[in-house]
Amino acid sequence: MIVYKYEISRQCYEEIYAFYYHVALKYRHTYSEGLMHKNIDDAIDSMYQIERTLLRRQPTITRWLGMNMANTDTWYFAYTIEDDTIIIVDACHAQNMHNE
Repeated sequence: MIVYKYEISRQCYEEIYAFYYHVALKYRHTYSEGLMHKNIDDAIDSMYQIERTLLRRQPTITRWLGMNMANTDTWYFAYTIEDDTIIIVDACHAQNMHNE
């Protein structure tokens, strides 16, 4: 079994933070700051499951062609593998998964 190292691009963090920040703005009366931080942490933690419980798939959007894709119920991740390192290049929330 290969023990992978993970490199996560700034783009991934920014996509996750931006998504939940905008949810918090839209639903400011019902979506708490604590829940926002929990959702961010859960999304980031899920990236470390790539090639473990989140299995490799073919990309479903054109901007990710040539990379691998993995997904949870709510987040999709584009990544490459170099030797023993998984490089996570991009993240996209499920409701935003479409070709642009």
